[in-house]
Amino acid sequence: MLKHTVLQRSFIHISVASLKKGPLNLKGKSPADKRWLVRQLSDPFVKAAHTQNYRCRSAFKLLEIDDKFNILRPGHSVIDCGAAPGAWSQVAVQRVNSTGEHMENPRGTVVGIDLLRITPLDGAHFLSNQDITDPATEAQLLSLLPDARADVILSDMAPNASGLRELDHERLINLCLSVVGLAEKVLRPGGSLLCKYWDGALAHKLQTNLSQLFQDVRTIKPKASRKESAELFYLARTFRKR
Repeated sequence: MLKHTVLQRSFIHISVASLKKGPLNLKGKSPADKRWLVRQLSDPFVKAAHTQNYRCRSAFKLLEIDDKFNILRPGHSVIDCGAAPGAWSQVAVQRVNSTGEHMENPRGTVVGIDLLRITPLDGAHFLSNQDITDPATEAQLLSLLPDARADVILSDMAPNASGLRELDHERLINLCLSVVGLAEKVLRPGGSLLCKYWDGALAHKLQTNLSQLFQDVRTIKPKASRKESAELFYLARTFRKR
């Protein structure tokens, strides 16, 4: 249920840190690693994440979606599935006012969950090294949510890549379906769910499940998603409990 492999996460850290340090030392790197690092350093969203103090470039995917659809509002309770390294939680904290910084607005709640350790973030409760499908994790999650309910569920999860496209696609769809199952238990009527998936043969299964629970389901590819990536997002709005 990891968002990226640990190796990829370390590369993200290296590339952002390198923006201030001048030319990148590629000695000893494989050709694939070199291509990845060079792409990171030339990526405007990586640079923007550094200058705007976001933990990684994925923050801009959520910012773009929320700017258009306004799913994160002051006072909302948000679950961030696969939260590490915490960029989506950063956006959610800002948008729902979970630090209480803007006293004129209601104060929201942000709970992030990941198999990896998540660096603490003011305004967010993190359940690190925990599995979202574990009943014990679910119990902790419910204890942190006001009235044990959420207004928005976010999922930028992805399995560690196996190198087999169809297998990775199936694994990610299954992760998304587990998030849908969570939504049935904790989402308030009228709530929203945003989940990443990779395009493939099983996407219709996920869409069908979402359509049974939400009034509006649409596919989104934010500008911050790389054009060559199979990454897409389902945005499901107006939850109607069965």
